[in-house]
Amino acid sequence: MPVRESGSLKLWQRRTQRESLSHWALWLIGIAIFAYCWQQISEATTWFFVWDAPRITQDIWSRATPPKWEYITQLGKPIWDTLNIATLGTIIALIMAVPIAFLAARNTTPSLLLIRPIALLIIVSTRSINSLIWALLLIAIIGPGVFAGVIAIAIRSIGFCAKLLYEAIEEIDTTQVEAITATGASRWQIMAYGIVPQIMPAFAGIAVFRWDINIRESTVLGLVGAGGIGLQLSSSLNVLAWPQVSLILLVILAAVVISEWVSAKVRAAII
Repeated sequence: MPVRESGSLKLWQRRTQRESLSHWALWLIGIAIFAYCWQQISEATTWFFVWDAPRITQDIWSRATPPKWEYITQLGKPIWDTLNIATLGTIIALIMAVPIAFLAARNTTPSLLLIRPIALLIIVSTRSINSLIWALLLIAIIGPGVFAGVIAIAIRSIGFCAKLLYEAIEEIDTTQVEAITATGASRWQIMAYGIVPQIMPAFAGIAVFRWDINIRESTVLGLVGAGGIGLQLSSSLNVLAWPQVSLILLVILAAVVISEWVSAKVRAAII
């Protein structure tokens, strides 16, 4: 029987035999894929270490507590380098992402057939590779250090910022643009007075959001030699200095919490 729900008439219909078979076939295919993937994972896993993980975890915890608090005097510069990597990388990415976003947006690109595909390719290629991989490549090219970390964060952030920004450009109110165009304004004047003011809130939000993400990503770049507090973490792990490791993890947690608080306050002020 029909059932009335939220003021609308909802009709319950019985599946046909073909629909039922298709439904169960999809379930069987999904279960078969899951079973195959689990088999592959199981064959590549040493289950002895998995079952022994609770004991190892307890042993590491006992070695890592309490943290070596006096070691914190050596973490000031590394955490400062980490903040610089995230901040400078975000700034460089935003500078490069703005023109790419305008070239990728349908309503601002000079050419839909040539320029826009190139801009979209840049966005996809920079977003598809993790910052750690970029850092490894850059370390091989320009050597280890903070500069490699800054460039890795910047390249990784270009696609993210440009994608969100070009979507904001495509969603602007065209009425304001049409009004400025009707005055005989040039293309640059239309962009400066008709488009840019509408996307500035989105631009500010994207910048703060990406900076918050880059704080997290920059903390681990030192594991591959790209500077920052991750370098101290890697050194402590190599010598099994667990009290130092626990202190570094606490400092990273504090930095992430503070960056999250700052970004939330800035986003609230913008909105």
